[in-house]
Amino acid sequence: MAKTEINKETNKDEQVGFHKGSLATLAKEREELLRIIQIVEQLMQMHIKELKGLGVDLEKQAQETAKKLKGNKPIEDVLK
Repeated sequence: MAKTEINKETNKDEQVGFHKGSLATLAKEREELLRIIQIVEQLMQMHIKELKGLGVDLEKQAQETAKKLKGNKPIEDVLK
């Protein structure tokens, strides 16, 4: 093989290694993100359960909010 062919092959191998390494890192990051989402979901469910125990009707509040949003009002007016 000529010197330029060896350099091209080495460069290609380096690029392949870089992309494979990046994908491995991103896959681990995605797994960690999913783990964090699961923890947040569990915490939200705990708060929902406690609010229901205190007599707060979250479904009713969600329906009222949905009705407010149907009017296509600016978000500032909905939040007042």
